[in-house]
Amino acid sequence: MKKLILSVIAIYAITALSCQHINGQAKPDPKRPKAKTAAEWKKVLTPDQFYIMVQSGTEPPFHNAYWNNHQSGVYVSAATGDVLFSSADKFDSGTGWPSFVKAVNSNVVEIRKDPDGERDEVIERSTGLHLGHVFDDGPVERGGKRFCMDSGAMKFVKK
Repeated sequence: MKKLILSVIAIYAITALSCQHINGQAKPDPKRPKAKTAAEWKKVLTPDQFYIMVQSGTEPPFHNAYWNNHQSGVYVSAATGDVLFSSADKFDSGTGWPSFVKAVNSNVVEIRKDPDGERDEVIERSTGLHLGHVFDDGPVERGGKRFCMDSGAMKFVKK
């Protein structure tokens, strides 16, 4: 009986700790100068932006704002307004999401393994927020990378 009670307590503790970020109780990472708690992000992001950027969600292909945008300009973070990608580096990948060969500056994004360990996730370095994924199937003549981004994580600023 004692083992059962300890097991229940351990499961409760793990569940409570893992839900802190989702419930907005987690403290921002001090290494990320523009980081906020989930509760703070919920106040400034739209529900779609929150789902994509904070909860690492993905929008549907071909049904998002920028997959077929061919205008000149830059794509900025929906959370911070920092410039992330340029239309000069955008290409049609046929996937239904806006795709880029590179970020405007390698210091604005960070690549890390997805929690599932199968893909490389792209996050905004200053916040730690999810932007999309990067793959090695981009145009070879332009570096071979495909930064497959979620439109909801960005805003487009026309030139």
